[in-house]
Amino acid sequence: MTQPNEIAKPCIPGFENVNRYWDAENAIVAAKLLPGEYYVTMEDEMITTVLGSCVSACIRDTVTGIGGMNHFMLPQTTQARLNSRDEAIVGTAMRYGNYAMEHLINTILHHGGKRKNLEVKLFGGGKIVATLSDVGLRNIDFVLNYVDMEALKLISHDLGDIYPRKVNFYPRTGRVRMKKIKDLHNETIVLRENQYCSQIKDVSLEGSIELF
Repeated sequence: MTQPNEIAKPCIPGFENVNRYWDAENAIVAAKLLPGEYYVTMEDEMITTVLGSCVSACIRDTVTGIGGMNHFMLPQTTQARLNSRDEAIVGTAMRYGNYAMEHLINTILHHGGKRKNLEVKLFGGGKIVATLSDVGLRNIDFVLNYVDMEALKLISHDLGDIYPRKVNFYPRTGRVRMKKIKDLHNETIVLRENQYCSQIKDVSLEGSIELF
């Protein structure tokens, strides 16, 4: 039996920097995502994150059970901006929805998933601070349009509203446990969402931000 400080099996190559740990409360190996990260697994693991105005897509192959989650900050950037080699953009490509979605799906397919078997669940995009610009709504519009244009099977979503969300995703079964966080102090929410809005434009890939 897996013990608190043990990780049963190694992760898929390329995800070594994602924080994986033994979650005693849920008795499972968990991978915790920060903004701009994604994670794919073929094992019986939990992927967890907390969302403010960011959005996460939970995607899995219903036949093989391989699946993953992303956590993106902004709707999209362009190939032209990436080609310009602007370090502020190149270093943060995975924080944009179009790259976060493409990398998540392509990694699942690369490890044996099939597009016809994929199902999608979407979460986040909350307007946490009323006085700030509604980037959450832009994220929601982007991801719903993306799923529609790519003809992906969207089976559930919980988007918008005014609360942060904690999301636990179990790719092996497709189960998601989501909790809206309604008991945070307003000062904390304002501070962290303001910090997020001021940093997402030029933060480097190494400078991870944990909002909640």
